[in-house]
Amino acid sequence: MADTASERIRVAAPADRCLAVALDFEAYPQWAKDVKHAQILERDDAGRGIRVEFRAAALGKSIRYVLAYDYSDLPNSFSWEFAEGEMLRRLDGTYRFEPEGDSTRVHYDLTVEVGVPLPGMVKRRAASLIMGSALKELKRHIESAG
Repeated sequence: MADTASERIRVAAPADRCLAVALDFEAYPQWAKDVKHAQILERDDAGRGIRVEFRAAALGKSIRYVLAYDYSDLPNSFSWEFAEGEMLRRLDGTYRFEPEGDSTRVHYDLTVEVGVPLPGMVKRRAASLIMGSALKELKRHIESAG
């Protein structure tokens, strides 16, 4: 069964800067502590990654997965769906960027379904940790880069 979670955070940067950082997948290992490797496998006509392979630390292991991205709602948001990988059945999500003056409210929605049996409480906690960590690391990276 899939678990869903939503979080948001205020980032002291314009929405276009937040979007640019979120779309720079191959730089994720530099600032997202659980992402060990990211490689764009396929690009769209604008050069954005539409199939991206990640290797990340999860559940005490290093797992590989590929996400397929949809940019039809840019610049307000973009989304992704799980395409293939290890230990997961689903990892679908959306980043939304809501300008607030000189800052941006970044919304992160995530649906996770692990392919190994885990108690529901553990799965929900894992989804919450993934999101909270990802948003805090994104905020820290954007704001430190100025």
